[in-house]
Amino acid sequence: MARLKRPLAQAPPRQRILHAARDLFYREGINAVSVEAIAATAGTNKMTLYRHFSSRDELVAAYLTELAAEGEGVWEAARAAHPGDPDAQLRFLLRQVSQFAAQSSGRGCALANAAVELAERKHPARRIVEAHKRRQRERLVALVREAGYARPERVADELFLLVEGARVSLQSVGREGPGSRLYALAEALLDSAPKKKSVKA
Repeated sequence: MARLKRPLAQAPPRQRILHAARDLFYREGINAVSVEAIAATAGTNKMTLYRHFSSRDELVAAYLTELAAEGEGVWEAARAAHPGDPDAQLRFLLRQVSQFAAQSSGRGCALANAAVELAERKHPARRIVEAHKRRQRERLVALVREAGYARPERVADELFLLVEGARVSLQSVGREGPGSRLYALAEALLDSAPKKKSVKA
């Protein structure tokens, strides 16, 4: 079992455990990874792990919460990169997702993977995924509306499905599949979508 490399090996136990869990959950799948494997990779033991996370489910939830927070960070980066220009922010977001697809190991979206693995609808970690995906769609609809598109919900849903489909396709057809054309397809969709007459294209 490979251990964490420096300087992470010298990080506080909670950080090491969460980092190890994140790597293993993504590469091998949440349900395939044992608490023992996470503790060993983190260079610690089960007792220490349970001192920081009361249960395996809590660790899974912490992992997904961290991923969701990073996803929210992309929205803030878009606003910072193109203040006052929602259309440019929208295209920035789509480029970021497209770059992720191009650089992905082939395992696709960790949050989407988790939703499949955590079949129990009431699982606390699954609720984190569902809340995040709902929030992403709501923000997408709001940004598309702000950019002045005539049918914001329809355009946003088309983009949402395009992005989610690209992420999932990484696992079945790899980086060279349809996902590699994500940005070009999304840009074509936006360019063909009508805007409100009061908003200049």
